[in-house]
Amino acid sequence: MIRAASAPVRAFLLVLAVVGLVAPWWFNLGYLTTGGSLAPGAFFGAAFANPLTTAITIDVYLAALAFCAGVALDADAGPRRWWAVPLTFGVALSFSLPLYLWWRSGAPSR
Repeated sequence: MIRAASAPVRAFLLVLAVVGLVAPWWFNLGYLTTGGSLAPGAFFGAAFANPLTTAITIDVYLAALAFCAGVALDADAGPRRWWAVPLTFGVALSFSLPLYLWWRSGAPSR
């Protein structure tokens, strides 16, 4: 269970969510506008292009899976909690995680 947070903490989480939306998508759009593709072969080829990008990709995907497990276990949030899972993989973990914490920190239960 996530406890209610102070207004400054909630504001910080919301700022993190906005930055977590804008920053990755700045680079995603740069990738796409220079000929990058979301086709699985091309996308994962780029994501695993070298040891550094491979490490970052694996790290983010494992963190995303752990976050989704946490969402699944957060039964106090009710069925509305599932919005975070598609946002995690469809938008960005750096967006969905702080947004989820912001959402859950607003009230003790939903």
